[in-house]
Amino acid sequence: MRGAVRETSVPPGSLFLPVFVDPSVTEPAPLSSMPGQFRWSPEGLGPIAERATRAGIGGLILFGRPAAKDAEGSGAWDPQGSVQRALRSLRGKGDLILATDVCLCAYTTSGHCGYWKDHHLENDRSVEAIARIAVSHAEAGADWVAPSAMLDGQVRHIRSALDARGFTDTAILAYAAKFASAFYGPFREAEDSAPSEGDRKGYQMDPANAREALHEMRLDAEEGADILMVKPAMTSLDILARARTEFAHPLAAYHVSGEYAMLKAAAARGWLDEATAVAETLTALRRAGAGLILTYYALEAVESHWV
Repeated sequence: MRGAVRETSVPPGSLFLPVFVDPSVTEPAPLSSMPGQFRWSPEGLGPIAERATRAGIGGLILFGRPAAKDAEGSGAWDPQGSVQRALRSLRGKGDLILATDVCLCAYTTSGHCGYWKDHHLENDRSVEAIARIAVSHAEAGADWVAPSAMLDGQVRHIRSALDARGFTDTAILAYAAKFASAFYGPFREAEDSAPSEGDRKGYQMDPANAREALHEMRLDAEEGADILMVKPAMTSLDILARARTEFAHPLAAYHVSGEYAMLKAAAARGWLDEATAVAETLTALRRAGAGLILTYYALEAVESHWV
């Protein structure tokens, strides 16, 4: 009877799996702070793509690491970069949407999402590089590009650059409301992307501000974003709910590394039932308004029939 009147479901196709791509590994390398997650070689993603296809999840979003960092983050748009190689290797291996994170933080020696100079971010110079990365991903076969730097005007620059190169069908999944959160720690270990100085509070949002979050989402929508995303997910349910009443765009939520790690750690200690907790979490995100959910639980939740 509960199932017959259930208002909210979590279809597999609504889930996207974040995947870390590292050119320095030849075999999947486990991540200590994210049990069950790995760094993969660019040409080694076939098995995970096949699993994702069998599970029926929506797709993968790729996060790359460079062979070497430099001040400009040039590895981010290198045709032989980790994400570009992974995209080419994945074509034809599964019926999946292939999305890519578009940012400089893992590629620059500063560890910032743009060019860091004199203790601040150079926004206008940085967005040109962000657009260049997005084009390189589209050239390698990305279906969606996902700018995550929270730089002013990045969506507009990307849309213009993609259209100028003929990639009019490449969609933009915008990290439209990305808060400066404590829940990104395990991700920064996985990507080796922590800032070398300062922090990201100058361009990521204050978690206290909801009206500003909606304003940022509105700007990205006006600049040409196809999907609007909030991050982190579990602390942004109110933002999702308010955005659902304001925007006709598809909405996404990123269930981030720290949120995943918390559930894993509590489950390992027997403090909660993992299956029930994961199902409740993902259902709450859908109930709040997320059509798509980026989660490290995407495969496990579907394969284990938790959702």
